[in-house]
Parts: sequence; structure tokens; C-alpha cells
Amino acid sequence: MTLRRGRGYAAVNYPTGMNLGGDPSQALVHATTMGGFVVTLSSVDLGQGLRTVVAQCAAETLGVPIENVIVDTADTDTGPHCMGTFASRGTHRVGNAVVMAAREAREVLLQVAADELEVDAEDLETDGTGFVRLKGAAEKKIHVSEVALAAHFRQGRTISGRGIFLKEPSTPVPETGEMDPDSCQAHACTVAEVEVDDETGVIEVLRLYNTYEVGRALNPAIATQQVEGGAWMGLSHALFESTEPYYPHSREHGPVDFVQYLMPGPADLPEQTSMLLERPADNGPFGAKGIGEMTANAPIPAIANAVYDAVGVRLTSMPFTPEKVLRGLDELRAGRAG
Repeated sequence: MTLRRGRGYAAVNYPTGMNLGGDPSQALVHATTMGGFVVTLSSVDLGQGLRTVVAQCAAETLGVPIENVIVDTADTDTGPHCMGTFASRGTHRVGNAVVMAAREAREVLLQVAADELEVDAEDLETDGTGFVRLKGAAEKKIHVSEVALAAHFRQGRTISGRGIFLKEPSTPVPETGEMDPDSCQAHACTVAEVEVDDETGVIEVLRLYNTYEVGRALNPAIATQQVEGGAWMGLSHALFESTEPYYPHSREHGPVDFVQYLMPGPADLPEQTSMLLERPADNGPFGAKGIGEMTANAPIPAIANAVYDAVGVRLTSMPFTPEKVLRGLDELRAGRAG
């Protein structure tokens, strides 16, 4: 038995959103009587952190603390329209809609505050701590909660805003097929280091190095977790997941429930090093792109290339089972013998 080590890399790019039918997302923002702001969506948080990032976008645009923002993902019966959480579009398209809605709500907020302070709205600004203040005269200010109370109970106004992000559908040019199918594209590269047992065919992924160009990381901690969680999924696709039996290849030996469906556990996870690169997108909220689905993509070919580097076996179908490695080694030996 020999444990052979190899290293492989793979680079990918991935589109954010789709322009089929415009692919729109909408958002509504309104103030409560106490100066909180509710962001209403029909966009679903799948666990990727959409609610947090949306709250950040709203707070930054309104100029209020993030603690003042409540995100209500509602449902499709009561919320504004959204095409859905897919195509790695949540941060980009929903974030853009939230920024648009928050800008409109901020304009009303400043108008109400201007009437209370008896100044021009153009001379006011939000300071990020919960106050609306006169530019150049920080002592002349009013708290957002007072503005909200004034709007609701004295001025009879609604501090609210609407946003919709819509990119026009792109039709392919018949002669060339040229089109603009997405909003922007993110890029990534993963390097995998593996160890392959040439007697059993077992592959162990030792380390993964992930570099992702994300536009701008609105929340670096969440983005890094998304990269490393996606790499776990990629490793799982590469080495484990299948509805077919490994060996013998008979349905009688196949997984029949999720107890028998193999996925990597904590002991199977490699050490990961992840880096985020920022090149802000012109049309993203604060420059952000979408990276959700692509995080599972690069690790798979990187692992396959590392196995090839280790033992010379080119694997072309997932999962990369010990049987496939051993059959590949047998073919190599037969070729050399011939």
C-alpha cells in the first residue's frame, strides 16, 4: 500500500441572476410609530444570511442603526413580488430592491424631520446612530423615533418606500447567439490537496484553498461561511453523494433512506483556507455580486485534478468512489504491461 499525494486546482465563473422575463424582485420599507423600519419581502432566506444582508442594505441606506431594521420575508400572498431565491440572485437583486425602497423612505423621513426642525430637507442628513441632523450644525437634530411619532400623529404621513429591481430581458442575436443573460459574474478558484490509497482506492481531501471574487463582501463573515459551507457540499458531491449503490451495483444494495445516504461528517472535512477578493460590480448593491451556488462548483474539478496528479487516474463521473480509482489504476497497469 502506498499513500500518494496530489494537488489540483479549478477556476470557475458564475452568473448572478437570469434575465429571462426580467427576473424582478420587489421590496417595501415602512417606518413603525417608534422609529423602527420594516423591510417586507417575498424573498426566502434559505439559511445563507439574506435577512442579515438585507437589513444591512436598508440600515446603510436609511442611515439608521441595523437594530432599527426588521426584515419580514412574509409570503407570496402578502409580500411584494419576487421571482424567488435561485440563480445566486438574493444579495444582488433583492438587495438592489431594498436599497431603492430605503432611498424613497429616507426622502420622506427627511421631509418630515425638516418640517419638525423648520429647515430645508436638503440640508438634513441621517448620522447612522438614530438621529437626523442639520449638516454643519450637529447640535440641531431630532431622533428618528420623534420623526416617526410626528409623521404618524401630527403630520399624518407615512414614512415608506417601494423598490423593484428589474433588468430587461435579453434576446439572443440570431446570427451569433450573443446576449446578456445575467447581471454580473463572480469568479473563484479552489486548490485541493488529496491523499489517495492505491490499494483501497480511498480518497482523502486534506486541504482546500478557496479564493472568491465577490464584487464586494457586504458581510465578510457570512460570505466566508458560505464559501466554506459550499465547499463542504462540493466535497460531498465529489466523494459521497449518490442514489446508486457503490458495490455491488445492485438496487438491493442501494440507499433507501437518508440514514444510508452518504454525506461527509465532521471527521471527513478538510482544513480550509478562504480568501475574498473585492472588485465592486457597477450594478450591485454597494458593489455586491452573488456567489451562493458557485461555492459548490470549484472544489469538484479541483479534487478530480488532484487525484489525477496523485495517481494518474482521470475521474469523469461523480462520486469518485474507491472502485473507480481502483479500476483506473488497473487500466493504467494494463496499459503499461501492454
